[in-house]
This record gives sequence, structure tokens and C-alpha cells, in this order.
Amino acid sequence: MRTFEELVEEGEAVPTAGWDFSWFAGRASEQRPSWGYAGLLAERMAKAAAGLDIQTGGGEVLASIPVAPPVLAATESWPPNIAIARRALAKFDANVVEVEDASGLPFARESFDLVVSRHPVVTRWDEVRRVLRPDGVYLAQHVGSGSVRELYEFMMGPRTPQPRPAPAATTYAGTTPIAAVAAAEAAGLDVVDVRQEALRMEFHDIAAVVHFLRKVIWTVPGFTVNAYCDRLAELHSFIERHGPFVAYSQRLLIEARRRR
Repeated sequence: MRTFEELVEEGEAVPTAGWDFSWFAGRASEQRPSWGYAGLLAERMAKAAAGLDIQTGGGEVLASIPVAPPVLAATESWPPNIAIARRALAKFDANVVEVEDASGLPFARESFDLVVSRHPVVTRWDEVRRVLRPDGVYLAQHVGSGSVRELYEFMMGPRTPQPRPAPAATTYAGTTPIAAVAAAEAAGLDVVDVRQEALRMEFHDIAAVVHFLRKVIWTVPGFTVNAYCDRLAELHSFIERHGPFVAYSQRLLIEARRRR
């Protein structure tokens, strides 16, 4: 049986660039939403004339589509991911642009009839509307409020309730369906579909926990092994004695159309 120190060292050594989660196979698992985002993405992109993927990560999900529109672009903020995305999307001759998550989009008004995003950190609804053509569609899978709360609270203690912000043209990862709809409508979009699901996650060893917290950085902001060594050791002991640590991710599917 491998020691706590060996597992932590392994979790720290795994590269975090891109959104390839294949390393977790056999070590952690997560249910997938019933709506099948990758299938919806492929279907919509095959029918689009010009598509944009916001915060594409390493382009892994977008690269899975079998047919790309004649014009395809993507944005990403983290330089290591940009290089990966450009390689992954080169087969589509996609334009991958470096853009900070909360910044405006560097595209002309009404450039796209389809804008998509999977797990955006920030959603600038005003910018989504600006770059969409009349009747253009925004289709995205967002991280919902309270996602992986069980792991956050084990590491950091109970989450402090935050004041509810007024509807605005920006939402962040961890939003609620009500807030997302309000922000989209405030920006001039009509929401035609919104769904929410809680999905079971299991962590089978502490290496998987360490790598997850290094990769999905908003789960425990500022996470380092040194800062949370005692909590990690306690969680390792729990997994060794009682089996996998269970948490629940929250996912939203939202589809909105630009008003004419």
C-alpha cells in the first residue's frame, strides 16, 4: 500500500494544463449530465456558419466535434492552455485568441451565429450578445452554485453565505440558474432552456484530491499541499478506512437567443 507522502507527491507532479481528465481514470469519477453537452455541441456546430468557444481550455471538447463551421474561433486566458488548444484545433484552422476571462471579446459585433462555453470562469453576457448575430444562440454548460461543496467544506470549513448581487451583465463560476437567467435577460438575451443537475463524484485516493484541487483552482482558492497538509492527511486516513470520499458537482445547461 502506498504511503500518504507518495500519493501526495504523485498528485503534485501531474501537469495541470488543459482540460484532459483522463489521468483520473480509476482514481476518481464523476457522473455526466443527462443532456450530453459534447453531443449538443457537435450537433449545433455542424449547422453553424460561424462559431465561437469562450474559455476553451485546451480545446479538448471543441476538438471532439466531427464537423466544424466554416468560421471557428476560440478564446482562452491561460498561456499553457493556449498552446495546447492551438494544436488541438489546428485541424479546423480555428483562430485561438488569448483573452482574459473577464475582458471584452476581440471580435466585431454580430460575428457569430453560435457562441458556446463549457465551464466558463466568467460569463460576460453583454459581450456574448454583442458578438451574436440576430437570432444567434449561446449554448453553455456552467458550474452551478455549491459545486463540490463537500470537499470545499472539509478543507476550509462551512462556506459563508454571500450577499446576493443585483442582476448584472456578468456571472461567475458557481452561479445559480436564477442569477444566470437574470443576467442573460438583462443583457438582451432570451433564455429558451435552463437545466440543473447534481452529479456524484468519488475520490478514491488522496493523489486524486491533490491533483483535482491543483487543476480546478476555484474549488479551494489558494490551495497548496503545505497549507492544507493536515486536512489532506485526515482525508487520506478516511479514504483508507472507509472508502471513497463523495462530493457532488453542480451543472447548469443554459441556452439563450439574441433578440432581434
